[in-house]
Amino acid sequence: MTIDRRSLIVAGLASTLTARAGAQTPPPVAVGALPPGLPQPSETIDLWPGTAPGLPAAALTETVNERSTDPLVTDRAVFGISRPRMAVFRPDRPNGAAVLLTPGGGYRWVVVDKEGYEMARWLAARGFTAFVLFYRLPGEGWSAGPDVPLADALRAMRLIRHRARDFAIDPERVSAMGFSAGGHVCASLSTRFAARAYQPVDAADRLSAKPHSAAPIYPVISMDPAIAHSGSRLLLLGKAPTAETEALYSPDRQVPADAPPHFLLHAEDDDVVPVENTLRLRAGLKARGIPLEMHLFANGGHGFGLRKAVGKPVEAWPELWRAWARTVGLG
Repeated sequence: MTIDRRSLIVAGLASTLTARAGAQTPPPVAVGALPPGLPQPSETIDLWPGTAPGLPAAALTETVNERSTDPLVTDRAVFGISRPRMAVFRPDRPNGAAVLLTPGGGYRWVVVDKEGYEMARWLAARGFTAFVLFYRLPGEGWSAGPDVPLADALRAMRLIRHRARDFAIDPERVSAMGFSAGGHVCASLSTRFAARAYQPVDAADRLSAKPHSAAPIYPVISMDPAIAHSGSRLLLLGKAPTAETEALYSPDRQVPADAPPHFLLHAEDDDVVPVENTLRLRAGLKARGIPLEMHLFANGGHGFGLRKAVGKPVEAWPELWRAWARTVGLG
């Protein structure tokens, strides 16, 4: 189902039509209109029929914080997500490939503009169908705990494949890209795609969740406290995880022999998520013989996405990814 752009702008971030009849009323939205002229999602796909599994004991209220003071630039952070979903950006001329985007936010919230909608627009302008994932946050009381974001990513991949014909995409060419803590979601998906993180609910769950390829960008990877992003680690695993739990939720230590090709990117001067996270993932992939390409930049800091990369050498990263995507047959 689709919604016209005028209605979408009036309704804001989350007030789009759902993909299923009978879905719950869309959650609250940020105050104020969206900047004019920017493509907005054409559709919203709920991940789960009815309510998401393992509801917290305390009801969640979806909240959108607008962090930008520029009326022409949105920078929304969303938390309290009880209706996990994908916002879809359709290209005018589909190239047959799709990308599941998992924005960051330190597992405190999901940064939907800077690492979601902006990247989705860039991808759609180049023929890729983009799906921005609003995943549930592990520190908000869900019964699945640290598996909640992974469960949503697994389910999202299967739903994209299940509806591939609707979007004119090849179900074998569905990639994943994630940023920061969303990079952890992406890398968890690309290494634990066979995990049974939830009970199957319909025919879509008979499909593979393995992405065609994966691009964790300045990702949270290791739960080793020596290099972990402390905020993400705390919200994902709690205050005193066991060594076994740290290993399970460190994608560099969970790489299977059939992991997909990876594109890795990080800035050496990242003072939020140390570059050692990406280096450890590279080592884990190399140990399994998984094809990969890695780019390290001297400057860029953390969370540069597209907008904060402008004017720096790291600005080239999206085209580097696109060139790599061609080499692995994505598009």
